Amino acid sequence: MTIALGNTSLPRIGLGTFRLRGREATRLVERALAEGYRHIDTARMYGNEAEIGAGIANSAVPSAEVFVTTKIWPDNFRRRKLLREVDASLKALKRETIDLLLLHWPSKSVPIAETLDALAEVVAAGKARHVGLSNFTRALIAEAEQHSRVPLVANQVEYHPFLDQRHLRAFLAERDMALIAYAPLAQGRVVGHPTIRAIAANHDATEGQIALAWLLHAPNTAAIPKTATPDRLAGNLAATAIALADDELDAITALAEPGGRMFDFPGLAPAWD
Repeated sequence: MTIALGNTSLPRIGLGTFRLRGREATRLVERALAEGYRHIDTARMYGNEAEIGAGIANSAVPSAEVFVTTKIWPDNFRRRKLLREVDASLKALKRETIDLLLLHWPSKSVPIAETLDALAEVVAAGKARHVGLSNFTRALIAEAEQHSRVPLVANQVEYHPFLDQRHLRAFLAERDMALIAYAPLAQGRVVGHPTIRAIAANHDATEGQIALAWLLHAPNTAAIPKTATPDRLAGNLAATAIALADDELDAITALAEPGGRMFDFPGLAPAWD
């Protein structure tokens, strides 16, 4: 299952690598690719791009078949810093181009026009195939669109059964932008939840698989579940084969709650929708 992004395709299940470090990160990427993953997500801030690059290089899967996403931290949104960070990412990842380059969080100090002009330079130089956003609200996306000289193809945000992102998802769909869900399993909170557990029993599946199947029901949505347990990799991929009934989808959607957001950092996060 993929989402079309111009002349490339974004696999709808990818591997999130937040907090994975050292040899563990390299081995997990190798195992994920062997299991069938073709999308690996990282970021400059994670401090693991070199390990991710090593895992891809060590794999029997040709590097060109692996879709890599990385992200630039707001401290580096000034033009010179951003260009330097992109070069550092390419070197660490052992790649000539980044498939999807995202702005990790909106900046409250650097004008978005300057940052987006720098991203356009990166695309023109062939150092990134596609660019997009992460943790941007609808208002901030609309502002970014006004200043971007290249298409913004995705917004990576927290999304799971306990956080209502229906309005953002519809907003992105109107613009043909993908929503990439991080923390799609709510950092394990879906495991053991009575509603999700009951639906999982109907499908001989795990709660995590059901949460991912629910997310992927929306056509413009991808997910990057993170796991440090190699044996769970194949299970996450298998979620793409689960078809949930309408009443099951509705029951999971109804789990959203006002306090469902898990990643809300004072001083960094925007005023959420």
